[in-house]
This record gives sequence, structure tokens and C-alpha cells, in this order.
Amino acid sequence: MSHKSYPSIEPMPLAFIGLGVMGYPMAGHLARAGHHITVYNRTRKKAERWVEEHGGHVADTPAQAAAQARMVFACVGADEDLREVAAGAQGALTAMSPGSIFCDHTTSSALLARELDALAKDRAVHFLDAPVSGGQAGAIAGSLALMCGGETSAFEQAQPVMMAYAQSATLLGPCGSGQLTKMVNQICIAGLLQGLSEGLAFGQASGLDMKAVLQVIGQGAARSWQMEHRGHTMVDDEFDFGFAVEWMRKDLGLCLDEARRNGARLPVTALVDQFYADLCQRGGQRWDTSSLIRRLK
Repeated sequence: MSHKSYPSIEPMPLAFIGLGVMGYPMAGHLARAGHHITVYNRTRKKAERWVEEHGGHVADTPAQAAAQARMVFACVGADEDLREVAAGAQGALTAMSPGSIFCDHTTSSALLARELDALAKDRAVHFLDAPVSGGQAGAIAGSLALMCGGETSAFEQAQPVMMAYAQSATLLGPCGSGQLTKMVNQICIAGLLQGLSEGLAFGQASGLDMKAVLQVIGQGAARSWQMEHRGHTMVDDEFDFGFAVEWMRKDLGLCLDEARRNGARLPVTALVDQFYADLCQRGGQRWDTSSLIRRLK
């Protein structure tokens, strides 16, 4: 049970599309905040289980879920999934009312965000790209950080609703800006995790008590979220949790594609992406991203 306090706003009809490890708890927070939720999930049994827990309704298609909603939220796997649930033959945009808002929490390409924004505008619907950071734990706790792109008016309407599952939601510019900011986030994490892996592996090879080392350096300039939350599990060789390697590879692929368009140089990101490919070849697709240290042992 969540102990989060929810914004005091008028309950409204909402739709949530995609009940994976992130979407399931995010939609739950919206229900606990008092909103009337219709859910759609590709695997219907998961949507039925969600309704058993939280109330609301199950829709047969994204369009059906969106038909009566003032805001539609989506959190699916990749670009092709998002395009299908948003703009496919039974996609949400085909049924949304003028003036309603489609808010996408998928980590996808900035190009797709702009494409869907244009389609939404043709239907007098607002579109926000709002990828999240904080992982499954943040979704469960309702403490995600949201990076948003879109029109100010749409963001100001959606932001109080999104705070049901977020600790921050920031508008960073026009449509696509949220996805670009998420790419910055993933680029930073990739390099940081490789450095942390090398440091911890070096310490272990030197025979140091790494739990004591983490206690010391965690108070200084090397401190990071990854060190605080993953350092001990990395030392213990535990990776059966967290943000999966295969998801990180998808995200880094988006970063590298965008860099080819904008001319940015990402030598470390490209290298770490190949390290993650190595882990996938070893069966590590579902290991946590901190499993980079396994390559060094």
C-alpha cells in the first residue's frame, strides 16, 4: 500500500495504456488519487487483474479506452508499440475528443514524439512526451522524475494529475524535448555505471573490503545514486532486479541514432552499448544494468 499523499484535484475520467512494470503501479496511483480509470493492456488478463485491485474498466482497444478520457497516458515498450497504440487503426488518437491530452511516458525517439504531436494536432488533441526516470521502485513509490516536452497549456493541465506518481514533472521545451532529456539521462548513467564497475572490480582485485570502501567513498565526490543503490549488490554479484540490460540497449540505441542526426560525439556511450551487447550474448538480457561489472571478472 502506498503512503504517498496525492494532489487535491477534481477526479476525472482517464485512460492508461500499457500495464508493464512501470505502467501498472503508475495507473494504480491515479486510481488511488480518485480518478476514474479505463485501462488497456496487450495481455488482457493483466488489465483484468489491475481492475480487480483498483476498480475501473478494461477496454478492448486503445481507442475504446481513450473515447471518454480527458487525458490518456501511455507507457509501452518501444517506438513500434507506441505508434500502434497511439496512431494504429484502433489507436487512442482515433477516438480522443478535441482538447484532450495524450501523455506518453514511453522512452522512445524524439522523431516519433514529433510525428505523434503532428497527428494529434490534426485532431485538435494535445500531445506531451514525458519519459520517466526512477525505475520500477520509483513507479511503485510514486516518486518518478518526469521530463516533458510539449505546449505549456497542455503541460499545466496534465502536471497536477501526473504528480500522483511523480515527485517532479518539468517542462523542458517543445515536443521531443522530454525524449531528448531522457537520452541525456541514459548517456550519463551508462558512463557512470562503467566507471563504478571498473572501480569496484579494481578494489576487489586489490583485496580490499569493498563494503568498507563503499562506505567511505560514498561520503565523498564519487557518491552517486548508482553507488548508493547498486554498489553493494554489485559487490555481491546480484543482478536479478532493476532496469534490464535489454531495455538499456534499446535506450542507448535511441541515443546513438539521435547523435548521428545532431552530430554529437558519444564514444563512451557507444563502447558501453557494446559491453551491454556482450552481456546479452551471455544471457544477461534481464540482468540489472549494474551487471557491467560481470564483464570485468
